[in-house]
Amino acid sequence: MAGVLSHVATPLGNLGDLTFRGLETLRTASAVICEDTRRTARLLAAYDVRKPLLSMPAFGESRSIGPLLDRLAAGEHLALVSDAGSVSVSDPGERLVSAALAAGVEVRVLPGPSAAIAALQASGLPTGRFAFVGFLPRKGEARRRVLAELAGLRFTLVIYESPRRLGRTLADLASALGDRRAVVARELTKLHEEVRRGRLLELAERFSGEVLGEVTLIVEGAAEEVVAPSDADIEAAIARHAPDGLGTRALAGAVAEELGVSVREIYQRLIQRRS
Repeated sequence: MAGVLSHVATPLGNLGDLTFRGLETLRTASAVICEDTRRTARLLAAYDVRKPLLSMPAFGESRSIGPLLDRLAAGEHLALVSDAGSVSVSDPGERLVSAALAAGVEVRVLPGPSAAIAALQASGLPTGRFAFVGFLPRKGEARRRVLAELAGLRFTLVIYESPRRLGRTLADLASALGDRRAVVARELTKLHEEVRRGRLLELAERFSGEVLGEVTLIVEGAAEEVVAPSDADIEAAIARHAPDGLGTRALAGAVAEELGVSVREIYQRLIQRRS
């Protein structure tokens, strides 16, 4: 019988954010798969959990997946963690999860801390629709192409970035998207947590020097395009509402509400027609 692969979201910084279910899974799993064994060892030590650590470093996942699948096929229960936050979101664990599912392994998800969601919640920008971008390409045509694609999205954008590239990325975003509202969320849940709100160019200047810590960017989406109704649209709306027997002001209000224009504009048009 195939084993089980459990995602366990780990704290972004504050150790108190590990869930009870996540802790129990770490205690009962056969071993823990992680990116940085030193970082995960510190987390487990804080909770007095003693488990073998199986390394799956970024950009080296392909060499690790085979042996891990063999252990899962043998019936082991393995816990998969990220260095911080939710597993498989811009994280090496993504490839292992896909391979495990293809091999018929049961994959369980234990929700918990997420830098993307925490920064979005703190941003003050619209949260009803958002696009998670992850890390932008570092340079060249690939970077320009992605920035051009983002410019037209009307969703709030959630972007991960290295602190070393933060100032340049903010400036590039301003150039490609316009000087939109944005938020830099740095070191979330940690001692030196910072959530800085402003415009992209203002933030680019603020973070042009040395920056430390994990960074998440939240950027305002493209504005909705407002298309003014044509004269023909207005006349058609007046014709639709005129049979209702409304007075001039009431008719102007009904047409204005339908078309999203000012009542005064429609009222003046009606007065001119009647005179």
